[in-house]
Amino acid sequence: MLTRFKIQNNKMVRANLVSMILLMHAIVGFPFHARGLSMTYYMMSCPFAEQIVKNSVNNALQADPTLSAGLIRMLFHDCFIEGCDASILLDSTKDNTAEKDSPANLSLRGYEIIDDAKEKIENRCPGIVSCADIVAMAARDAVFWAGGPYYDIPKGRFDGKRSKIEDTRNLPSPFLNASQLIQTFGQRGFTPQDVVALSGAHTLGVARCSSFKARLTVPDSSLDSTFANTLSKTCSAGDNAEQPFDATRNDFDNAYFNALQMKSGVLFSDQTLFNTPRTRNLVSGYALNQAKFFFDFQQAMRKMSNLDVKLGSQGEIRQNCRSIN
Repeated sequence: MLTRFKIQNNKMVRANLVSMILLMHAIVGFPFHARGLSMTYYMMSCPFAEQIVKNSVNNALQADPTLSAGLIRMLFHDCFIEGCDASILLDSTKDNTAEKDSPANLSLRGYEIIDDAKEKIENRCPGIVSCADIVAMAARDAVFWAGGPYYDIPKGRFDGKRSKIEDTRNLPSPFLNASQLIQTFGQRGFTPQDVVALSGAHTLGVARCSSFKARLTVPDSSLDSTFANTLSKTCSAGDNAEQPFDATRNDFDNAYFNALQMKSGVLFSDQTLFNTPRTRNLVSGYALNQAKFFFDFQQAMRKMSNLDVKLGSQGEIRQNCRSIN
């Protein structure tokens, strides 16, 4: 009996040790470097940059928690087009219609948070911190503020000078099936696991009726009938009416994956992840194990935030995030 107790006790000690190590990694971030980027990029040149961004994000989200989803979506819409270069922030001019004025981007929110952080940073460290880095840090801080995992990211991105509405045709549509999503993301280096983990960002925020009403016009066996009635009621208020992705729209958790298991995914591109054998087990795994979802989401977001970054002469450090220098 004593020997069995010692063995069980040793297992508990080892398990607790592993949990502590994983927790410390989650807090400080796994060592991760991308080409030309560094975790300590601003340590000497602008040591308060990250705290300024965090303060701007926290203050804004305390006033309006729904903006957390906006900041995460902003990073994705920025990085998927031309890489993570803050092209999504540039305003249109008389000679050019920018990405932000594309129909796919008109619902983006949180620009004023980036502006606030940039202004405060410029007052302390003019010409040092890129808007692209601010967007990446703001998305990270929004995830953590909403209850999700903390992950560190390398800094040193430069801001791009191109932002054209026609480029946004490459954004994934809410009408893609799982195979199409895997192909689209795969072209940018993401695995099927990354696709499902990143889709979990829909644990925050809402979708507009125009993005899912097509599911209500034909019989859909993958859509729970009671939930279909809920979506129909939402759409009765018009195309801009909003439906939360899950029951905890402002909390970063795994409720989104539980909803997919119950045939209550809002978008076709959400529900297809559970309907498809290739991704169903990933959905079920995340629904069962939130810690696993958090860990894989961390890794996928690091990969996303380093997508096709610009360095040095490839870009610039904008004085104002809304216009090139």
